[in-house]
Amino acid sequence: MPGVYVSYPFCAQKCTYCNFASGVFPRGTEARYLDALSAEIERHAWAWRPETVYLGGGTPSAMEPEALAAVLALIPGRPWLEATLETAPGTVTPERARAWVEAGIDRVSLGVQSFVQAEIARTGRKHTAQIVAAEMDLLRAAGIAKINIDLIAGLSGQTEASWRESLDWIARLGPDHVSVYMLEVDEDSRLGREILTGGMRYGAGDRPSGDLTADLYEMAVARLAALGLGRYEISNFALPGHASRHNMKYWLLEPYAGFGSDAHSFDGRLRWQNPESVNEYLGVWQPVSVERDPLEERFFVGLRLTQGIRPEPREWEHFGGPIRRFIEQGLLEADGDVLRLTSRGVMLSNEVFQEFLT
Repeated sequence: MPGVYVSYPFCAQKCTYCNFASGVFPRGTEARYLDALSAEIERHAWAWRPETVYLGGGTPSAMEPEALAAVLALIPGRPWLEATLETAPGTVTPERARAWVEAGIDRVSLGVQSFVQAEIARTGRKHTAQIVAAEMDLLRAAGIAKINIDLIAGLSGQTEASWRESLDWIARLGPDHVSVYMLEVDEDSRLGREILTGGMRYGAGDRPSGDLTADLYEMAVARLAALGLGRYEISNFALPGHASRHNMKYWLLEPYAGFGSDAHSFDGRLRWQNPESVNEYLGVWQPVSVERDPLEERFFVGLRLTQGIRPEPREWEHFGGPIRRFIEQGLLEADGDVLRLTSRGVMLSNEVFQEFLT
């Protein structure tokens, strides 16, 4: 069954590492955005009842509870199998947590990134490890047992010792799901631009090397596995039965409908995208079709999963050259008719995926 993604791009501040289409906007923009978002959802022709909902951003946890409940009330299918709210530490209160549950939320993804104060400060965030711990208690008390914690390997000033401290906090807090991302360096974030231009702001000159970042990721894989959190996708780890139902739709190429600025949709065959900027979204627009080769996409997306993919005969033939080469290089392994990344292949996954894109 399909899922629904709702984009809420508003933040109290723009984090230095963030390369998403989100940020701080003029007063009054949020009200106009919520009106436009509600109108988009209301005019959608629901040919199916969604089974998952995911509110991302931005910081959707900063949305007034009444507004969030009003948006969710427009989406059919409640109670959904899973309804996730992305949450910034420092925005959880007992009242908000209870309101989220009443609105249908049963899963929260906390954008922690680090539990080490010096690293947190350089990102522009204002939480502490103690705030995260207290807010997890509030969420659980309100009835939200499914909690994901995001971590980033490669933040400025990060060391093996500081990374171990963050992993120790994971062990202490016991979430059922953890996402571990390696820092992306590109022009779309302030930190990325600083690194690419050789600047020093935001701790750009104190960033771990690529090799150290890879080592930190491998440390996380081992530590999380010891805690029972198995890797089921390159960046995602969960207790058995606790993988993100919604995000699995992306990796299994199942349908989903996206609402709001920069939201994407997929009906199982065609893809389309809403305007990236909030100002464009508030104007007059039409969704833009996104063309992708289904063969390429299945390899590019499906190989992210630890379970791998089962290529069809025509796919083995179409990609026979790169498959054989990567198997010889130890980046892919074939187990019967299943193809998956090796541990080394995970670390070089971008290079592998590039070969399946023409």
